[in-house]
Amino acid sequence: MSGGGDFITDLADQLAQDALQAEQELNDDRLIEQLSNTLRSTSQTLQEAFMTSVRIRRAEQMGRKWLENRIAKAKAETGE
Repeated sequence: MSGGGDFITDLADQLAQDALQAEQELNDDRLIEQLSNTLRSTSQTLQEAFMTSVRIRRAEQMGRKWLENRIAKAKAETGE
């Protein structure tokens, strides 16, 4: 999401990256939801941008995993 975006988008995306990393490190599947609720109580704009970044980054991770599996399957089928 970075690359010349506006201040709120950049801020929210950095927070999303940090939160997703913390979620994995702490094995806390409620961390994102709790942080989102905290943000909503002070800035709905930041909360919405944060959740958009979280959804995009999670979708990218799922897409990347699917692609890696698809490539591995194709290589296995061709004997590479």
